[in-house]
Amino acid sequence: MNRKVSQILLIAFLIAAFSSYLVYRLVGKQMHSPQQPLTTRIVVASHDLEIGSVIKDVDLSTAEWVGPLPKAAMTKKEAILGRGVVSSLYQGEPIVETRLAASGAGGGMAATIPPGMRACAVRVNEVVGVAGFVVPGMRVDVIISGIEPGGAAAQGPKVKTLLQNIQVLSAGTNIQKDNEGKPVQVPVVNLLVTPEQAEILSLASNETRIQLVLRNPLDNETTKTTGVAMAGLFSGPAAPKVEKTITRKLLAVAPAPAPMPVSVPVAEKPAEPQVYLVQIMNGSKRSEEKFSATENEAR
Repeated sequence: MNRKVSQILLIAFLIAAFSSYLVYRLVGKQMHSPQQPLTTRIVVASHDLEIGSVIKDVDLSTAEWVGPLPKAAMTKKEAILGRGVVSSLYQGEPIVETRLAASGAGGGMAATIPPGMRACAVRVNEVVGVAGFVVPGMRVDVIISGIEPGGAAAQGPKVKTLLQNIQVLSAGTNIQKDNEGKPVQVPVVNLLVTPEQAEILSLASNETRIQLVLRNPLDNETTKTTGVAMAGLFSGPAAPKVEKTITRKLLAVAPAPAPMPVSVPVAEKPAEPQVYLVQIMNGSKRSEEKFSATENEAR
């Protein structure tokens, strides 16, 4: 290989090495440079919105949302204006479809009632009940007390759990909280019930006294109760049924006791009369005579 060819090959190698270095630098910068995150402009609440509020233009603003959008998030104000709020919204929170009432439903408590359900107002005692201590979304049991129709008068009033795991829709005519964020103390609570439960509550509110009992919202089990009568509070604990059953079984298995022997009087035999033997000697003759004590007495 002559000298000229060697120089050409050397120059070509240098050019290739320099080109590879440039490509390596360019690709390395693109790989290590931070990628700009994907952002989407969505509609958010400009301030806190309470349940029942009707959304206006001043209640909304837009913001850049980084990453995947929340489910059912809304990006257009036109689809939000005029709709009622069915769940509290906080400042800067994205507006989602599930937190709003249907278009045209308006605001207020009626917009918070799901299809097929009813809002039933129940008057309760604000002292002995929990009225004024419940907020929308809590779960309660409904207890009634009164005289049972057809029951014995001696039993007195009876208390029974009427409905269980009922959602509180609002407290009183104002479904919002006070300035301190506390529920307003009112003697009326609106419960979210089915049409059948609404009929039961309406009848119970007219004929009995109603009291609400708070329950854990995570406790969805239904407890079967028989109710308690006034007489049962003073009668004391009843004897266990198991012991009664065992006693009855023992009585059924135990053999009957043997009859006691009856003493029969035995007639006494008359005593035998005493016999006397008398020997009579007449010369050479000898004779014997027997006499009993009975004959002797007769003589």
